[in-house]
Amino acid sequence: MDDAIKILVVGDMMGGSGRRAAAKLLHDIRAQHGCDMVIVNAENAAGGLGITVPTAKALFDAGADVLTMGNHTFAKRTIAPYLDDEIRIIRPANYPPGVAGRGWGIYRSASGVSVAVISLLGRIFMEPMDCPFRAADCALKEIGDRAKVIVVDMHAEATSEKIALGRYLDGRVSAVIGTHTHVQTSDEKVMPGGTAYITDVGMTGVEDSVIGMDYPTVISRFLTRVSTKFELAEGEAVLRGVIVEVQPDTGRAVSITRIVIPE
Repeated sequence: MDDAIKILVVGDMMGGSGRRAAAKLLHDIRAQHGCDMVIVNAENAAGGLGITVPTAKALFDAGADVLTMGNHTFAKRTIAPYLDDEIRIIRPANYPPGVAGRGWGIYRSASGVSVAVISLLGRIFMEPMDCPFRAADCALKEIGDRAKVIVVDMHAEATSEKIALGRYLDGRVSAVIGTHTHVQTSDEKVMPGGTAYITDVGMTGVEDSVIGMDYPTVISRFLTRVSTKFELAEGEAVLRGVIVEVQPDTGRAVSITRIVIPE
């Protein structure tokens, strides 16, 4: 629809290869598809674990407007002060009270539309966290009528937890986008209440790998059960994401389209 805004959401950015692909592709994708905003999950941006100030700035320079995080938010322990200062980075809202940073923010798109972005972290097969469902309720209450367009990054392991959250928020947010498992799913849809959904948007990283890691070291760990240090894979990266079209006056999604683009 002509008056819909387009939001590009890019999946887990895997280290230098992911940042390289972003630098090569994001501006062109944005121009080609007329995207009003670019949201990137960046919790693996620095060497596969966490984020640093330089890697965050590199992604902003590459074309990202907002960076969402996940379970590796604080892998680089010096990042906490930057999360307090940089409003364009949001860590999961269901971290316990008192944690550095913020769990949601409201941003202005290129066309002037207010877009709220919420980050959430799953609890199934992951470290204990506060309830993401209730954290979403709290964030939505605080956002109120300040933004009709609302995008949720649900960073979780279990597909059931992501699907349940999508159903729980259907009609209350514009999109629930799953991240974390690095494998793009083919279940993108606009649900009955007008919320765009996908279980996992996939990763931006080296294709010839095991979810972005050098596969011989991963295979070795499976074969021997001996803990070895994972190494980031090297080679050509692939950018994966979705483009969500949203009606700005209602916040209802009208379409969601997967993208897979080699660097």
